[in-house]
Amino acid sequence: MAKKKNITQNDILSMYMDYVLTHNEEPKSVYLFSKENNFDEQLFYANFSSFEVIQSSIFEAFHSNSLALLEKSEDYANYDAKSKLLSYYYTLFENFTANRSYVVYALQHQKNMLKKVKSLNKFKEHFKNFIHSLDIPKLDFKQERIEKIQDKAISESAWLQLILTLKFWLEDTSPGFDKTDIFIEKSVNTSFDILDIAPVKSVIDLGKFLYKEAVGK
Repeated sequence: MAKKKNITQNDILSMYMDYVLTHNEEPKSVYLFSKENNFDEQLFYANFSSFEVIQSSIFEAFHSNSLALLEKSEDYANYDAKSKLLSYYYTLFENFTANRSYVVYALQHQKNMLKKVKSLNKFKEHFKNFIHSLDIPKLDFKQERIEKIQDKAISESAWLQLILTLKFWLEDTSPGFDKTDIFIEKSVNTSFDILDIAPVKSVIDLGKFLYKEAVGK
């Protein structure tokens, strides 16, 4: 059988995801991975330098594909920052759910799950750029140094919120992961209420929801 010639990055990402789910382990080498998928090894290296880069690229693709889908909507451009973030979350987690088997494999096979997972590094960088693009209202101190601290604090807290949501989703056993949708709405509302210095109601609401979940398990 003639080897495949027109191999794209997305093709390799899909082949890699299929491989680890089928074999429940990483490919032993690029040579064996390429051979099993019937394409020349050099085509792999023309797109990726290692399997580790592929792992990182997969999560970045979840992010970029979610944004691309949102940006096709004319309404999305007119949303405020909170509505854009909510829409992003719902779209991103739809993508995660469509690929849940791989996401679970990739994250739960790590010793320090969701803390120092290298496969999330590129995703984190692009996510923080997205948060910055939202122009979330900040306190105006008129000092560049303090403004930078605020920007970093907002992006880092947004990343922590996403990680907590991802962890909640991984443990969610509700039909259609409906409880994750509730968690997303409550946590995003809470974070924006805190920025508006009106957090009490939403914090209590989120706290009740988390307490109910903890007691129910």
